[in-house]
Amino acid sequence: MDLLLWMTLCVLLAGAVIALGAVTVIDLHGFLAQRSSYWTQTTIRTHKITKPLIWLGTVLWGLGLWGLYSLTGYANSAYIHLMLYLVLVANGCFLSFVISPYLLAREKKRQDTQLLGHDIQHKIRISVIVSFVCWWGSILLVAWYLKELIISLR
Repeated sequence: MDLLLWMTLCVLLAGAVIALGAVTVIDLHGFLAQRSSYWTQTTIRTHKITKPLIWLGTVLWGLGLWGLYSLTGYANSAYIHLMLYLVLVANGCFLSFVISPYLLAREKKRQDTQLLGHDIQHKIRISVIVSFVCWWGSILLVAWYLKELIISLR
């Protein structure tokens, strides 16, 4: 079981690194794009690679969480993690199936250098905040859970 737990933690860590790396890149691009046509175009192009990376990381993160709680026994934090994970997936679906097609349509019409409207920027900002809170909250919760697990094994 020790090897399986270590492998599970590696999957969990890989998911966090891949997803948070891609989230950070696209969030910084999006921040710069708020008032710059250059960064708007760059963000639209960049999201084509960050989107699949975020989904890959999210899937690995979910598998890692499932493995962690399956191997160590479910705890109250498992339910919190499930809720955070479902919010992350819903947020990802919104970005992938609402925002992304909108951005790709703008690119196809050669409007990708025009700044996004206030309404769409507002929706993206809310999505960024949700993503930040859920990802970092989930990572802190894993750290706390692992600390408690290590203490209980002593």
